[in-house]
Amino acid sequence: MTRIAAIQMVSSHDLQANLARASQLLQEASASGATLAVLPENFAFMGHKETDKLEIAETPGRGLIQDWLAQQAREFGLWIIGGSIPLLDHGLKLPFAACVVVDDSGHEQARYHKMHLFDVDLPGGESYRESNTLAPGLNPVVVDTPVGRIGLSICYDLRFPELYRDYAATGAEILSIPSAFTQTTGLAHWDVLVRARAIENLAYVIAPNQGGQHSNGRMTFGASQVVDPWGKVLGRLQNGTGVVLADIDLDQLRQHRQSLPCLSHRRL
Repeated sequence: MTRIAAIQMVSSHDLQANLARASQLLQEASASGATLAVLPENFAFMGHKETDKLEIAETPGRGLIQDWLAQQAREFGLWIIGGSIPLLDHGLKLPFAACVVVDDSGHEQARYHKMHLFDVDLPGGESYRESNTLAPGLNPVVVDTPVGRIGLSICYDLRFPELYRDYAATGAEILSIPSAFTQTTGLAHWDVLVRARAIENLAYVIAPNQGGQHSNGRMTFGASQVVDPWGKVLGRLQNGTGVVLADIDLDQLRQHRQSLPCLSHRRL
C-alpha cells in the first residue's frame, strides 16, 4: 500500500501567503508518509476578479509557481499534482487552467489543461464565465506515478463521466480531481459525484477542494476526500485548510475489477 494526500486550502488574492500555507501542508503530508500529494484548483491564487489570474499567468516550464512546485517536490520528496495554475501556451490570448505534475526530483512529468469550463448561471443569481478568462483544453492526460496510473482532471470536469471512462479504458487506477466547487453546487452534488466516479470506474478518486470563505467573497464547499474503488470514503475534511491522508492498495483495486468486471461488460 502507498499513502496519498489531498490538500484542502482557502486560497486568497495573496500569492505568497497561499504558497507559504501550501508549503506547510505539503510538509505535513510528507511527514505523514505520503508519496504523492494533490493541491486544489487555484491553490496559488484566487483573485478579487476572474481577470486577475491573467496577471500571474506563466509560460510552460517557466515561472514563479512552477519553480515553487519543483522546489517543494525536491524538498519534501513528494510527487505533486499542482491543482491548477494559469499557463499561456500555443500563442493563445487566454491561458489554460493547467494541472502540472512534478516528480520527487522536481521534474515535470505531465500537464493537463482543463477541458470543461465553468460557464453557468446558478439559482440565486450566482454566475460564472470561465471562458472569458481561460481557453479550454483539448486532450485527456494520464501519468504513471509510483502510486499508480493517474487520470488528470479539474473541478467542472467531474460532471462529464465520459472523460473518466476514457481514463479507465486506458488503464487509469486513480482519478485526480482538484477543485474549487462552489458552496451551492458542492452542497447539492459534490459527494455523490466524487463517489460515482470511483464506483463506476472501479478506481480510487483523490479530490482536494477549496473549502471556506475567500477574500473575494466567494464561498467554496470543501469536503476534500479520497474514495476507494468500492465507493468507500477513506478520508474527508469538511471545512478550512488541512491534509486528508489515505492508503491505497492496487491489489485490492485489481481484485474488485476482476470480481466485478463491469468495465469489460459495456455494450455501447
